[in-house]
Amino acid sequence: MRVAFVHDYLTQLGGAERVLAQMHELYPDAPIFTSLYDRRAMGAAFAACDIRTTWLQRIPGAPRRFRTLLPLYPAAFEALDLRGYDLVISSTTSFAKGVRVPQGTLHVCYMNTPTRFLWYPQEYAFEIVPALARPALRAALPRLRRWDYSAAQRPQHIVANSDNVAARIRACYHRDSDVAHCPVDVDSFAPAARIEDYYLVIARLLPYKRVALAIEACNTVRAPLVVAGVGPDEARLRALAGPTIRFEGWVDDDRRRALLAQARAVVVPGVEDYGLVALEAAASGRPTVAFAAGGSLETIVEGETGSFFREPTPEALAAALRSFVPEAFSVRALTEHAARFSPDRFRARMRELIERYVHDFGAAETAWPATTSGV
Repeated sequence: MRVAFVHDYLTQLGGAERVLAQMHELYPDAPIFTSLYDRRAMGAAFAACDIRTTWLQRIPGAPRRFRTLLPLYPAAFEALDLRGYDLVISSTTSFAKGVRVPQGTLHVCYMNTPTRFLWYPQEYAFEIVPALARPALRAALPRLRRWDYSAAQRPQHIVANSDNVAARIRACYHRDSDVAHCPVDVDSFAPAARIEDYYLVIARLLPYKRVALAIEACNTVRAPLVVAGVGPDEARLRALAGPTIRFEGWVDDDRRRALLAQARAVVVPGVEDYGLVALEAAASGRPTVAFAAGGSLETIVEGETGSFFREPTPEALAAALRSFVPEAFSVRALTEHAARFSPDRFRARMRELIERYVHDFGAAETAWPATTSGV
């Protein structure tokens, strides 16, 4: 069986890209089609893979300015030539689901979230778009949303990364999906011998991540906070930060593991689609303080692997930090919890689903004669 993967873009190493790497181990010889590839930014994660880019890659500086190319992605993905493949697995938070596959090819989409800037624009798009550009974005949104809805109907099957995202898929695209919870690479993390006096936020610095809420709460209680990550919201966040806040910028995997293992706790202030960082913290033997919504409700067990605050305000988070006792959490319970989300379990679940889809697709192809219409 010839298999191909399709991913939105490989320009920064985040949770979606780590999940793609785990899925790719199911079919390690399969090429990965993507709109843009920044080899330097991705490091060694995909260096040995067969990466095939769209025509967007030929635009000078495109991998560094990937957000500015937003209107061009639908055409770029629809132009990908996927002839000759029996199975196409798209991995997406936005555009990759919109590829067109030939008749007789099975398309399975692993969806991390419906396209945020189209379905939740106030929290994701408008806050990072310059004021002068917002009218143009508002004008483009209806057309892009229509395309996105149509694109979400193309895969024969959708797999959601969480129950939370499955509910969003139903709400946005009116489709059901199976669930394969995102994996955490538990073998890459380990508890540290010594815990230091800081809280930790690891996130892309985008407004919907609500890093500002964590900064303001730690300013209030004068708690040390380390912020690891980069993004367009960085300048605003630095302006909010008091003397107990330290920005690490982009961190490599070794530094990420060290920061997680030595933190008092990880803080997840936003509404996460899934909550992978909380599982990485648990695999490192550290608890999480999180907003009680979204995917965090699936990856954190209150009182065992973390605690919740229930109002999205600095005051509520500050109160949670004042009462938080990290010593109350068992390292063994934390690591055992993370092990339930291991890569082996994730790949076994994906293999189970794909084998069922392939079987059902083959049966349908046999039962019904092929048509000449496009997909």
